[in-house]
Amino acid sequence: MAGWWSLLPLLLLVVSVLCEGAAARSFSTSTWKHSRDPLRRDPKAQFKEKYFTQILDHFNYNSLGNGTYPQRYLITDQYWKKGSGPIFFYTGNEGDIWDFALNSGFVLELAVEQAALVIFAEHRYYGKSLPFGDESFIIPNVGLLTVEQALADYAVMITELKKELRAEKCPVIVLGGSYGGMLSVYMRVRYPNIVTGALAASAPILSTAGMGDSGQFFRDVTADFENCSPVCKDSVRSAFQKLQTLAQQEDYAGIQSAFSLCKTPSSSKDIHQLNGFLRNAFTLLAMMDYPYKTSFMSVMPAFPVKVACETMLNGTEVLSALRDTVGIVYNSTGEHACYDLYSLYVECADPTGCGLGFNSYAWDYQACTEIEMCFESNNVTDMFPPMPFTESMREEYCARRWAVVLRPGWLKTQYWGDALSTASNIIFSNGDLDPWANGGIRKSLSDSLIAINIPEGAHHLDLRASNPADPDSVIKARQTEAKLIAQWVKTAREKTF
Repeated sequence: MAGWWSLLPLLLLVVSVLCEGAAARSFSTSTWKHSRDPLRRDPKAQFKEKYFTQILDHFNYNSLGNGTYPQRYLITDQYWKKGSGPIFFYTGNEGDIWDFALNSGFVLELAVEQAALVIFAEHRYYGKSLPFGDESFIIPNVGLLTVEQALADYAVMITELKKELRAEKCPVIVLGGSYGGMLSVYMRVRYPNIVTGALAASAPILSTAGMGDSGQFFRDVTADFENCSPVCKDSVRSAFQKLQTLAQQEDYAGIQSAFSLCKTPSSSKDIHQLNGFLRNAFTLLAMMDYPYKTSFMSVMPAFPVKVACETMLNGTEVLSALRDTVGIVYNSTGEHACYDLYSLYVECADPTGCGLGFNSYAWDYQACTEIEMCFESNNVTDMFPPMPFTESMREEYCARRWAVVLRPGWLKTQYWGDALSTASNIIFSNGDLDPWANGGIRKSLSDSLIAINIPEGAHHLDLRASNPADPDSVIKARQTEAKLIAQWVKTAREKTF
Protein backbone atom coordinates (compact mmCIF):
# COMPACT_ATOMS: atom_id res chain seq x y z
CA MET A 1 0.00 0.00 0.00
CA ALA A 2 2.79 2.42 0.87
CA GLY A 3 4.41 1.87 -2.53
CA TRP A 4 1.08 2.52 -4.29
CA TRP A 5 0.58 5.87 -2.56
CA SER A 6 4.13 6.94 -3.36
CA LEU A 7 3.12 6.91 -7.03
CA LEU A 8 0.17 9.22 -6.38
CA PRO A 9 1.63 12.39 -8.00
CA LEU A 10 2.43 10.47 -11.18
CA LEU A 11 -1.00 8.82 -11.18
CA LEU A 12 -2.71 12.17 -10.79
CA LEU A 13 -0.77 13.50 -13.74
CA VAL A 14 -1.83 10.49 -15.84
CA VAL A 15 -5.47 10.96 -14.80
CA SER A 16 -5.31 14.63 -15.70
CA VAL A 17 -3.81 13.93 -19.12
CA LEU A 18 -6.31 11.17 -19.90
CA CYS A 19 -9.32 13.14 -18.78
CA GLU A 20 -8.20 16.38 -20.37
CA GLY A 21 -7.63 14.50 -23.60
CA ALA A 22 -11.20 13.24 -23.48
CA ALA A 23 -12.37 16.68 -22.45
CA ALA A 24 -10.62 18.66 -25.18
CA ARG A 25 -13.31 20.23 -27.32
CA SER A 26 -13.21 22.30 -30.46
CA PHE A 27 -16.19 24.54 -30.98
CA SER A 28 -17.03 24.34 -34.66
CA THR A 29 -19.16 26.89 -36.47
CA SER A 30 -22.63 25.50 -37.12
CA THR A 31 -26.29 26.36 -37.27
CA TRP A 32 -26.46 25.99 -33.49
CA LYS A 33 -24.25 28.85 -32.33
CA HIS A 34 -24.08 29.97 -28.73
CA SER A 35 -25.12 33.45 -29.86
CA ARG A 36 -28.45 32.29 -31.29
CA ASP A 37 -31.38 34.46 -30.31
CA PRO A 38 -32.98 32.19 -27.64
CA LEU A 39 -29.73 31.81 -25.78
CA ARG A 40 -29.23 35.53 -25.30
CA ARG A 41 -32.45 35.79 -23.34
CA ASP A 42 -33.66 34.44 -20.02
CA PRO A 43 -35.29 31.14 -21.11
CA LYS A 44 -37.88 31.40 -18.34
CA ALA A 45 -39.03 34.80 -19.57
CA GLN A 46 -39.85 33.35 -22.99
CA PHE A 47 -42.57 31.03 -21.71
CA LYS A 48 -46.06 31.70 -20.44
CA GLU A 49 -47.21 29.33 -17.70
CA LYS A 50 -50.75 28.11 -18.23
CA TYR A 51 -53.13 25.39 -17.06
CA PHE A 52 -55.20 23.06 -19.18
CA THR A 53 -58.44 21.56 -17.88
CA GLN A 54 -57.58 17.89 -18.19
CA ILE A 55 -59.72 14.76 -17.79
CA LEU A 56 -58.91 12.77 -14.66
CA ASP A 57 -59.63 9.31 -16.07
CA HIS A 58 -59.58 8.91 -19.84
CA PHE A 59 -60.60 5.26 -19.77
CA ASN A 60 -63.52 5.00 -17.35
CA TYR A 61 -66.65 7.06 -17.87
CA ASN A 62 -68.19 6.20 -14.51
CA SER A 63 -65.55 6.16 -11.80
CA LEU A 64 -65.03 9.92 -11.44
CA GLY A 65 -67.93 11.37 -13.40
CA ASN A 66 -65.67 12.92 -16.05
CA GLY A 67 -63.85 14.88 -13.36
CA THR A 68 -60.97 17.16 -14.30
CA TYR A 69 -57.74 18.55 -12.90
CA PRO A 70 -55.54 21.54 -13.91
CA GLN A 71 -52.53 20.34 -15.90
CA ARG A 72 -49.70 22.83 -16.16
CA TYR A 73 -47.96 23.63 -19.42
CA LEU A 74 -45.52 26.22 -20.73
CA ILE A 75 -45.92 27.82 -24.13
CA THR A 76 -44.14 30.31 -26.38
CA ASP A 77 -45.29 31.46 -29.80
CA GLN A 78 -42.71 34.20 -30.38
CA TYR A 79 -40.95 32.18 -33.10
CA TRP A 80 -44.07 30.61 -34.58
CA LYS A 81 -45.34 31.21 -38.08
CA LYS A 82 -48.96 31.17 -37.00
CA GLY A 83 -51.22 28.66 -38.64
CA SER A 84 -48.52 26.86 -40.61
CA GLY A 85 -45.37 26.49 -38.55
CA PRO A 86 -44.89 23.17 -36.75
CA ILE A 87 -45.63 22.53 -33.10
CA PHE A 88 -42.79 21.23 -30.94
CA PHE A 89 -44.35 19.48 -27.96
CA TYR A 90 -42.13 18.35 -25.10
CA THR A 91 -43.56 15.28 -23.37
CA GLY A 92 -42.88 16.14 -19.76
CA ASN A 93 -41.38 13.52 -17.50
CA GLU A 94 -40.75 12.80 -13.83
CA GLY A 95 -40.41 16.30 -12.40
CA ASP A 96 -41.34 19.96 -12.44
CA ILE A 97 -41.82 21.03 -16.06
CA TRP A 98 -39.73 24.15 -15.56
CA ASP A 99 -36.68 21.97 -14.87
CA PHE A 100 -36.98 20.43 -18.32
CA ALA A 101 -37.86 23.65 -20.14
CA LEU A 102 -34.81 25.41 -18.69
CA ASN A 103 -32.51 22.52 -19.59
CA SER A 104 -33.74 21.77 -23.12
CA GLY A 105 -32.62 24.86 -24.98
CA PHE A 106 -32.20 22.96 -28.25
CA VAL A 107 -35.99 22.91 -28.55
CA LEU A 108 -36.05 26.72 -28.66
CA GLU A 109 -33.12 26.82 -31.07
CA LEU A 110 -35.00 24.45 -33.32
CA ALA A 111 -38.12 26.62 -33.02
CA VAL A 112 -36.17 29.65 -34.24
CA GLU A 113 -34.92 27.79 -37.30
CA GLN A 114 -38.26 26.16 -38.16
CA ALA A 115 -40.72 28.87 -37.03
CA ALA A 116 -42.36 26.58 -34.50
CA LEU A 117 -44.76 26.91 -31.60
CA VAL A 118 -43.23 25.38 -28.46
CA ILE A 119 -45.16 23.66 -25.68
CA PHE A 120 -43.71 21.94 -22.61
CA ALA A 121 -46.41 19.83 -20.94
CA GLU A 122 -46.13 18.70 -17.33
CA HIS A 123 -46.72 15.02 -16.57
CA ARG A 124 -49.67 14.23 -14.29
CA TYR A 125 -48.68 13.72 -10.63
CA TYR A 126 -45.50 15.78 -11.02
CA GLY A 127 -44.70 19.41 -10.29
CA LYS A 128 -47.97 21.29 -9.85
CA SER A 129 -50.06 18.90 -11.96
CA LEU A 130 -51.44 16.96 -9.01
CA PRO A 131 -54.88 15.50 -9.84
CA PHE A 132 -55.91 15.29 -6.17
CA GLY A 133 -53.70 17.98 -4.67
CA ASP A 134 -51.81 16.90 -1.55
CA GLU A 135 -53.89 13.72 -1.47
CA SER A 136 -52.68 12.58 -4.89
CA PHE A 137 -50.48 9.84 -3.43
CA ILE A 138 -53.10 8.28 -1.20
CA ILE A 139 -54.26 4.86 -2.33
CA PRO A 140 -56.37 4.58 -4.50
CA ASN A 141 -55.94 8.17 -5.79
CA VAL A 142 -52.47 7.34 -7.09
CA GLY A 143 -53.95 4.63 -9.32
CA LEU A 144 -54.52 7.14 -12.13
CA LEU A 145 -50.76 7.56 -12.49
CA THR A 146 -50.04 5.45 -15.57
CA VAL A 147 -48.20 5.86 -18.85
CA GLU A 148 -51.51 5.37 -20.69
CA GLN A 149 -53.19 8.21 -18.81
CA ALA A 150 -50.21 10.52 -19.36
CA LEU A 151 -50.16 9.86 -23.10
CA ALA A 152 -53.90 10.45 -23.30
CA ASP A 153 -53.37 13.75 -21.45
CA TYR A 154 -50.89 14.83 -24.11
CA ALA A 155 -53.10 13.67 -26.98
CA VAL A 156 -56.09 15.60 -25.64
CA MET A 157 -54.01 18.70 -24.87
CA ILE A 158 -52.45 18.76 -28.36
CA THR A 159 -55.83 18.30 -30.05
CA GLU A 160 -57.59 20.99 -28.03
CA LEU A 161 -54.78 23.54 -28.16
CA LYS A 162 -54.53 23.13 -31.93
CA LYS A 163 -58.22 24.02 -32.18
CA GLU A 164 -57.86 26.94 -29.80
CA LEU A 165 -54.85 28.32 -31.66
CA ARG A 166 -56.29 27.62 -35.12
CA ALA A 167 -53.38 25.32 -35.81
CA GLU A 168 -55.25 22.21 -36.93
CA LYS A 169 -53.01 21.79 -39.98
CA CYS A 170 -49.72 22.29 -38.15
CA PRO A 171 -47.55 19.15 -37.89
CA VAL A 172 -46.67 18.10 -34.34
CA ILE A 173 -43.22 16.85 -33.37
CA VAL A 174 -42.86 15.44 -29.86
CA LEU A 175 -39.55 15.65 -28.06
CA GLY A 176 -38.37 14.34 -24.72
CA GLY A 177 -35.39 13.19 -22.72
CA SER A 178 -35.00 10.06 -20.60
CA TYR A 179 -38.48 8.96 -19.45
CA GLY A 180 -39.81 11.92 -21.44
CA GLY A 181 -38.04 10.45 -24.47
CA MET A 182 -39.77 7.14 -23.84
CA LEU A 183 -43.09 8.99 -23.82
CA SER A 184 -42.21 10.63 -27.14
CA VAL A 185 -41.65 7.19 -28.67
CA TYR A 186 -44.93 5.96 -27.21
CA MET A 187 -46.82 9.01 -28.49
CA ARG A 188 -45.67 8.33 -32.04
CA VAL A 189 -46.55 4.63 -31.67
CA ARG A 190 -49.90 5.16 -29.96
CA TYR A 191 -51.11 8.37 -31.62
CA PRO A 192 -49.56 8.56 -35.13
CA ASN A 193 -52.69 10.42 -36.24
CA ILE A 194 -51.73 13.27 -33.89
CA VAL A 195 -47.93 13.11 -33.87
CA THR A 196 -45.85 13.41 -37.06
CA GLY A 197 -42.51 12.43 -35.55
CA ALA A 198 -40.56 12.02 -32.32
CA LEU A 199 -37.11 12.87 -31.00
CA ALA A 200 -36.36 10.52 -28.11
CA ALA A 201 -33.14 11.52 -26.37
CA SER A 202 -31.58 9.04 -23.94
CA ALA A 203 -34.77 6.97 -23.87
CA PRO A 204 -34.13 3.55 -22.24
CA ILE A 205 -37.18 1.89 -23.75
CA LEU A 206 -35.65 -1.59 -23.55
CA SER A 207 -34.17 -1.75 -20.04
CA THR A 208 -37.23 -0.15 -18.45
CA ALA A 209 -39.42 -2.74 -20.15
CA GLY A 210 -37.53 -5.52 -18.38
CA MET A 211 -35.58 -6.47 -21.49
CA GLY A 212 -32.08 -5.57 -20.37
CA ASP A 213 -29.27 -7.08 -18.36
CA SER A 214 -29.67 -6.33 -14.64
CA GLY A 215 -25.94 -5.62 -14.33
CA GLN A 216 -25.75 -3.24 -17.30
CA PHE A 217 -26.51 0.06 -15.62
CA PHE A 218 -23.93 0.05 -12.83
CA ARG A 219 -21.41 -1.62 -15.13
CA ASP A 220 -21.77 1.37 -17.45
CA VAL A 221 -21.52 3.86 -14.58
CA THR A 222 -18.27 2.15 -13.61
CA ALA A 223 -17.03 2.27 -17.21
CA ASP A 224 -17.29 6.08 -17.22
CA PHE A 225 -14.86 6.30 -14.32
CA GLU A 226 -12.63 3.53 -15.64
CA ASN A 227 -12.38 5.26 -19.02
CA CYS A 228 -11.28 8.39 -17.25
CA SER A 229 -8.75 6.40 -15.24
CA PRO A 230 -8.54 2.71 -14.25
CA VAL A 231 -6.85 3.85 -11.05
CA CYS A 232 -9.92 5.92 -10.21
CA LYS A 233 -12.19 2.90 -10.53
CA ASP A 234 -9.84 0.83 -8.37
CA SER A 235 -9.75 3.52 -5.72
CA VAL A 236 -13.55 3.70 -5.52
CA ARG A 237 -13.77 -0.09 -5.26
CA SER A 238 -11.12 -0.10 -2.50
CA ALA A 239 -13.06 2.52 -0.55
CA PHE A 240 -16.27 0.50 -0.66
CA GLN A 241 -14.37 -2.63 0.39
CA LYS A 242 -12.85 -0.80 3.35
CA LEU A 243 -16.32 0.40 4.32
CA GLN A 244 -17.54 -3.20 4.20
CA THR A 245 -14.69 -4.29 6.46
CA LEU A 246 -15.54 -1.62 9.04
CA ALA A 247 -19.20 -2.62 8.88
CA GLN A 248 -18.33 -6.27 9.47
CA GLN A 249 -16.29 -5.19 12.50
CA GLU A 250 -19.28 -3.06 13.62
CA ASP A 251 -16.99 -0.04 13.85
CA TYR A 252 -19.96 2.28 13.47
CA ALA A 253 -18.25 5.21 15.17
CA GLY A 254 -15.40 4.97 12.68
CA ILE A 255 -17.86 4.93 9.78
CA GLN A 256 -19.68 7.98 11.13
CA SER A 257 -16.42 9.87 11.46
CA ALA A 258 -15.11 8.86 8.04
CA PHE A 259 -18.26 9.96 6.21
CA SER A 260 -19.28 12.91 8.42
CA LEU A 261 -22.66 11.37 9.17
CA CYS A 262 -25.10 13.25 11.40
CA LYS A 263 -26.00 10.06 13.26
CA THR A 264 -23.95 7.02 14.13
CA PRO A 265 -25.13 4.01 12.11
CA SER A 266 -26.19 1.12 14.27
CA SER A 267 -27.35 -1.70 12.02
CA SER A 268 -26.90 -3.44 8.69
CA LYS A 269 -29.93 -1.44 7.51
CA ASP A 270 -28.03 1.82 8.08
CA ILE A 271 -25.00 0.47 6.21
CA HIS A 272 -27.24 -0.55 3.30
CA GLN A 273 -28.66 2.98 3.26
CA LEU A 274 -25.13 4.43 3.29
CA ASN A 275 -24.10 2.23 0.37
CA GLY A 276 -27.15 3.37 -1.61
CA PHE A 277 -26.45 7.00 -0.74
CA LEU A 278 -22.86 6.70 -1.96
CA ARG A 279 -23.67 4.71 -5.11
CA ASN A 280 -26.38 7.20 -6.08
CA ALA A 281 -23.82 10.01 -6.18
CA PHE A 282 -21.75 8.16 -8.78
CA THR A 283 -24.90 7.54 -10.81
CA LEU A 284 -25.61 11.27 -10.98
CA LEU A 285 -21.98 12.14 -11.74
CA ALA A 286 -22.02 9.77 -14.71
CA MET A 287 -25.40 10.90 -16.03
CA MET A 288 -24.53 14.60 -15.73
CA ASP A 289 -21.02 14.36 -17.18
CA TYR A 290 -21.47 17.51 -19.24
CA PRO A 291 -18.53 19.58 -20.55
CA TYR A 292 -19.64 22.67 -18.61
CA LYS A 293 -21.11 23.54 -15.23
CA THR A 294 -24.82 22.70 -14.83
CA SER A 295 -27.57 22.83 -12.21
CA PHE A 296 -29.89 20.16 -13.61
CA MET A 297 -30.86 17.52 -11.01
CA SER A 298 -27.83 18.64 -8.98
CA VAL A 299 -25.27 21.43 -9.19
CA MET A 300 -22.35 19.95 -11.07
CA PRO A 301 -18.94 21.25 -12.18
CA ALA A 302 -17.77 20.85 -15.75
CA PHE A 303 -16.67 17.26 -16.46
CA PRO A 304 -17.85 15.98 -13.07
CA VAL A 305 -16.46 12.47 -13.64
CA LYS A 306 -13.00 13.96 -14.13
CA VAL A 307 -13.43 16.11 -11.02
CA ALA A 308 -14.63 13.09 -9.06
CA CYS A 309 -11.61 11.03 -10.09
CA GLU A 310 -9.23 13.82 -9.14
CA THR A 311 -10.97 14.09 -5.76
CA MET A 312 -10.73 10.33 -5.17
CA LEU A 313 -7.01 10.33 -5.93
CA ASN A 314 -6.19 13.57 -4.12
CA GLY A 315 -7.27 12.16 -0.78
CA THR A 316 -4.75 10.74 1.66
CA GLU A 317 -7.23 8.08 2.84
CA VAL A 318 -9.78 6.25 0.69
CA LEU A 319 -12.84 6.70 2.91
CA SER A 320 -12.41 10.43 3.36
CA ALA A 321 -11.72 10.66 -0.38
CA LEU A 322 -14.96 8.82 -1.06
CA ARG A 323 -16.78 11.20 1.28
CA ASP A 324 -15.37 14.24 -0.51
CA THR A 325 -16.20 12.75 -3.90
CA VAL A 326 -19.88 12.23 -3.13
CA GLY A 327 -19.84 15.74 -1.66
CA ILE A 328 -19.58 17.00 -5.24
CA VAL A 329 -23.22 15.88 -5.56
CA TYR A 330 -24.62 16.23 -2.06
CA ASN A 331 -22.74 19.25 -0.75
CA SER A 332 -21.81 21.44 -3.70
CA THR A 333 -22.72 24.56 -1.70
CA GLY A 334 -20.91 23.44 1.44
CA GLU A 335 -24.05 23.92 3.52
CA HIS A 336 -24.06 20.45 5.09
CA ALA A 337 -21.84 20.11 8.15
CA CYS A 338 -22.87 16.46 8.21
CA TYR A 339 -24.89 14.05 6.08
CA ASP A 340 -28.35 12.86 7.09
CA LEU A 341 -28.53 9.62 5.14
CA TYR A 342 -32.28 9.19 5.23
CA SER A 343 -33.20 12.73 4.20
CA LEU A 344 -30.66 13.16 1.39
CA TYR A 345 -31.34 9.79 -0.24
CA VAL A 346 -34.52 7.72 -0.27
CA GLU A 347 -34.37 4.08 -1.29
CA CYS A 348 -37.18 3.14 -3.65
CA ALA A 349 -38.21 0.81 -6.48
CA ASP A 350 -35.72 2.51 -8.81
CA PRO A 351 -32.16 1.50 -7.80
CA THR A 352 -30.81 4.53 -9.68
CA GLY A 353 -32.75 6.85 -7.37
CA CYS A 354 -36.20 8.45 -7.18
CA GLY A 355 -35.25 11.87 -5.86
CA LEU A 356 -37.08 13.58 -3.01
CA GLY A 357 -40.54 14.95 -2.21
CA PHE A 358 -43.81 14.35 -4.05
CA ASN A 359 -42.00 13.76 -7.34
CA SER A 360 -40.17 10.84 -5.73
CA TYR A 361 -43.47 9.31 -4.61
CA ALA A 362 -44.77 9.46 -8.16
CA TRP A 363 -41.68 7.88 -9.71
CA ASP A 364 -41.54 5.21 -7.02
CA TYR A 365 -45.14 4.28 -7.83
CA GLN A 366 -44.37 4.11 -11.55
CA ALA A 367 -41.31 1.98 -10.84
CA CYS A 368 -43.66 -0.36 -8.97
CA THR A 369 -46.13 -0.63 -11.83
CA GLU A 370 -45.20 -0.17 -15.49
CA ILE A 371 -41.53 0.86 -15.33
CA GLU A 372 -39.31 -2.16 -14.58
CA MET A 373 -35.81 -1.45 -13.26
CA CYS A 374 -34.28 -4.43 -11.48
CA PHE A 375 -30.75 -3.03 -11.72
CA GLU A 376 -28.15 -4.26 -9.25
CA SER A 377 -24.46 -3.89 -8.47
CA ASN A 378 -22.22 -6.89 -7.76
CA ASN A 379 -18.63 -5.64 -7.18
CA VAL A 380 -17.47 -7.93 -10.00
CA THR A 381 -18.50 -6.16 -13.20
CA ASP A 382 -18.78 -2.84 -11.36
CA MET A 383 -16.97 -0.94 -8.59
CA PHE A 384 -19.88 -0.87 -6.14
CA PRO A 385 -20.78 -3.13 -3.21
CA PRO A 386 -23.06 -6.08 -3.94
CA MET A 387 -26.60 -4.69 -3.77
CA PRO A 388 -29.07 -7.13 -5.34
CA PHE A 389 -32.52 -6.00 -6.44
CA THR A 390 -34.39 -8.96 -7.84
CA GLU A 391 -37.90 -9.23 -9.21
CA SER A 392 -39.02 -10.87 -5.97
CA MET A 393 -37.48 -8.04 -3.91
CA ARG A 394 -39.27 -5.51 -6.11
CA GLU A 395 -42.51 -7.43 -5.74
CA GLU A 396 -42.24 -7.51 -1.94
CA TYR A 397 -41.39 -3.81 -1.69
CA CYS A 398 -44.15 -2.67 -4.03
CA ALA A 399 -46.81 -4.76 -2.34
CA ARG A 400 -45.84 -3.28 1.01
CA ARG A 401 -45.43 0.32 -0.17
CA TRP A 402 -48.20 0.71 -2.73
CA ALA A 403 -50.37 -2.42 -2.41
CA VAL A 404 -49.80 -3.31 -6.06
CA VAL A 405 -49.16 -6.65 -7.73
CA LEU A 406 -46.52 -6.55 -10.45
CA ARG A 407 -47.35 -7.26 -14.09
CA PRO A 408 -43.97 -8.05 -15.66
CA GLY A 409 -43.74 -7.31 -19.38
CA TRP A 410 -46.72 -4.95 -19.57
CA LEU A 411 -44.70 -2.02 -20.95
CA LYS A 412 -43.29 -4.27 -23.65
CA THR A 413 -46.78 -5.53 -24.51
CA GLN A 414 -48.23 -2.03 -24.66
CA TYR A 415 -45.45 -0.24 -26.51
CA TRP A 416 -43.73 -3.00 -28.50
CA GLY A 417 -40.31 -3.21 -26.83
CA ASP A 418 -37.79 -3.66 -29.65
CA ALA A 419 -40.41 -4.83 -32.18
CA LEU A 420 -40.68 -1.37 -33.73
CA SER A 421 -40.32 -2.23 -37.41
CA THR A 422 -43.81 -0.99 -38.30
CA ALA A 423 -43.25 2.37 -36.60
CA SER A 424 -41.74 5.39 -38.36
CA ASN A 425 -40.33 8.89 -37.89
CA ILE A 426 -38.52 8.36 -34.60
CA ILE A 427 -35.00 9.49 -33.69
CA PHE A 428 -33.28 7.58 -30.88
CA SER A 429 -30.30 9.60 -29.65
CA ASN A 430 -27.90 8.33 -27.00
CA GLY A 431 -24.58 9.46 -25.58
CA ASP A 432 -21.79 6.99 -24.96
CA LEU A 433 -21.11 8.57 -21.54
CA ASP A 434 -24.68 7.97 -20.41
CA PRO A 435 -25.27 4.80 -18.33
CA TRP A 436 -28.85 4.73 -19.66
CA ALA A 437 -27.71 4.54 -23.29
CA ASN A 438 -27.33 0.77 -23.59
CA GLY A 439 -30.88 0.34 -22.33
CA GLY A 440 -32.13 2.08 -25.45
CA ILE A 441 -31.98 1.75 -29.24
CA ARG A 442 -28.37 2.04 -30.44
CA LYS A 443 -28.77 0.89 -34.08
CA SER A 444 -31.08 2.29 -36.73
CA LEU A 445 -34.01 -0.03 -37.39
CA SER A 446 -35.11 1.44 -40.74
CA ASP A 447 -34.79 4.56 -42.88
CA SER A 448 -37.20 6.37 -40.56
CA LEU A 449 -36.21 4.78 -37.23
CA ILE A 450 -32.86 6.47 -36.81
CA ALA A 451 -30.30 5.86 -34.06
CA ILE A 452 -27.85 8.68 -33.40
CA ASN A 453 -24.93 7.86 -31.11
CA ILE A 454 -22.97 10.70 -29.52
CA PRO A 455 -19.50 9.52 -28.44
CA GLU A 456 -18.90 12.39 -26.01
CA GLY A 457 -22.49 12.82 -24.86
CA ALA A 458 -23.91 12.38 -21.36
CA HIS A 459 -27.62 12.10 -20.50
CA HIS A 460 -29.60 13.81 -23.32
CA LEU A 461 -26.87 16.39 -23.92
CA ASP A 462 -28.31 17.00 -27.39
CA LEU A 463 -31.48 18.51 -25.90
CA ARG A 464 -29.51 21.10 -23.97
CA ALA A 465 -28.83 24.58 -25.35
CA SER A 466 -25.77 25.03 -27.52
CA ASN A 467 -22.62 25.88 -25.62
CA PRO A 468 -19.07 26.77 -26.72
CA ALA A 469 -17.83 23.71 -24.82
CA ASP A 470 -20.03 21.32 -26.82
CA PRO A 471 -18.13 18.46 -28.48
CA ASP A 472 -18.35 18.20 -32.25
CA SER A 473 -20.29 14.96 -31.89
CA VAL A 474 -23.28 16.66 -30.24
CA ILE A 475 -23.20 19.56 -32.70
CA LYS A 476 -23.40 17.08 -35.57
CA ALA A 477 -26.15 15.14 -33.80
CA ARG A 478 -28.28 18.27 -33.45
CA GLN A 479 -27.74 19.11 -37.11
CA THR A 480 -28.90 15.65 -38.13
CA GLU A 481 -31.91 15.83 -35.81
CA ALA A 482 -32.89 19.24 -37.17
CA LYS A 483 -32.62 18.02 -40.76
CA LEU A 484 -34.76 14.95 -40.14
CA ILE A 485 -37.42 16.91 -38.28
CA ALA A 486 -37.55 19.50 -41.06
CA GLN A 487 -38.09 16.68 -43.59
CA TRP A 488 -40.92 15.21 -41.53
CA VAL A 489 -42.58 18.58 -41.20
CA LYS A 490 -42.22 19.28 -44.92
CA THR A 491 -43.75 15.92 -45.87
CA ALA A 492 -46.63 16.33 -43.42
CA ARG A 493 -47.30 19.86 -44.62
CA GLU A 494 -47.40 18.73 -48.27
CA LYS A 495 -50.07 16.20 -47.36
CA THR A 496 -52.13 18.77 -45.44
CA PHE A 497 -51.99 22.07 -47.29
